Amino acid sequence: MRAESATAESAGSGQNVVKSADRALVILELLSRGRHRLSDIAETLRLPLSSAHGLLGTLVHRGFAEFDPASRTYGLGLKAWTVGQGYAGHRDLVGLASPLMDGLAQDTGETVQLSRLDGTENVSIAIAESPQPMKLVSAVGMRLPAHAVALGKALLAGLPPDELRRRYRGAELQRCTANTVRDPEELFTEVELTKQRGYAVDDEEYIIGCRCVAMPIRDHSGEVVAALSVAAPTPRCGPDWTDLTRVPLAAAVDALQRQLRR
Repeated sequence: MRAESATAESAGSGQNVVKSADRALVILELLSRGRHRLSDIAETLRLPLSSAHGLLGTLVHRGFAEFDPASRTYGLGLKAWTVGQGYAGHRDLVGLASPLMDGLAQDTGETVQLSRLDGTENVSIAIAESPQPMKLVSAVGMRLPAHAVALGKALLAGLPPDELRRRYRGAELQRCTANTVRDPEELFTEVELTKQRGYAVDDEEYIIGCRCVAMPIRDHSGEVVAALSVAAPTPRCGPDWTDLTRVPLAAAVDALQRQLRR
């Protein structure tokens, strides 16, 4: 499923795609989420066993993957980390946002997250933890389905309608809780509502016991480049929690956008 969507997006971009290179990159994406056996990799990505073995052999040879003989599993190699350190696409953004996120976490008493969009996934790039013992637990690099979280819906609101529909064409939306949006048309309606009101909400849609409100962050050109959120355990959320929380959230977003536009 993952391999097919990645290949389809590449092909849809109008660029020439080298199948073997595309497959190797998809394997790296899979390994970024944990160690796997050869047979599992081949089955998950729907690759012939011989092809998967050859691609993994190449990745191991180049240091992008490593093989553990004891567990018979593959994982990311040191070269993958080294290459990843060269990406600076969001470092300035995180640097500017971090002080504001820390202040927002202290003001609200809740966890604050900064995320970007990758396909149909919300990717966390910075976190300011709640000062309270009971809090949302997350991690930088964590990927969540965009349709199931407030951050994701805030990011999707930055896409042109045609591009939004293209990304979800033929998709089956993962059900995380009974509150998760399952129908793409319903998702498109929610994204449009997010555009109109300027914020997105997650009312126990990804995990029971957690609520979240998020807002998109726009750069000097008006393009949505990230989203910022405040998330809290449901027991601490009164009936006015969303309205009360989005006031300091909006102030932090506004301050960050002013810095990005300098």
